Amino acid sequence: MFISGPGKLLINLYDYAVKLDRVETNPALRTDKYKVKDVGRHTWTEEEFDQFEARHAPGTKARLAMHLMLYTAQRRSDMIKVQHSDIIDGRIAVQQKKTNKKLLLPIHPKLAETLLATELGKTYFLETERGMKFSDNGIGNWFRTQCDEAGLPNCTAHGLRKAAARRMAEAGATNQQIKAMTGHSKDDEVALYTAAADQVRIAEEVMKKLSV
Repeated sequence: MFISGPGKLLINLYDYAVKLDRVETNPALRTDKYKVKDVGRHTWTEEEFDQFEARHAPGTKARLAMHLMLYTAQRRSDMIKVQHSDIIDGRIAVQQKKTNKKLLLPIHPKLAETLLATELGKTYFLETERGMKFSDNGIGNWFRTQCDEAGLPNCTAHGLRKAAARRMAEAGATNQQIKAMTGHSKDDEVALYTAAADQVRIAEEVMKKLSV
């Protein structure tokens, strides 16, 4: 996303100065436009996955949270709602909070292993120490601590969703296939999430196809 135009704060400050008769005109209105690129949240790397798992062993709530978000490509606000009754025919039923879209997602083998190895909450897969459902901010703050303990200050819960999309792109999944997992509706939305895909690996795969 790009934000263009002079800084609104500077304009407002000069407007106030004009109002107080400190200056005659607002010079900020004549500044050249500029663009600031918003790169969004950091996309996890494969090395960062390994580092997190080295700190948080199988069976821990931290690894469960990480695998739930990574292997479903869903937002943290959706994963805190997942409960035992949402497992249907070996799939996880999700209704996205942001879009209200309903998804039925296959369970990745590694996520299946984690679910079997972890003591899940009584109602929700992820529950607080008091056995309560996490709030959106609560899970975000808690997961922030888990990342910090693993020495990953740049990693976030949302970065796992981006990493999941990156992995799918690198595996050769089409935009339509990725949207079926993430719940996105538009290709340009998917593009934001797959921007960190391994260009070299994908280019090599394309060349192999061209060489057949």
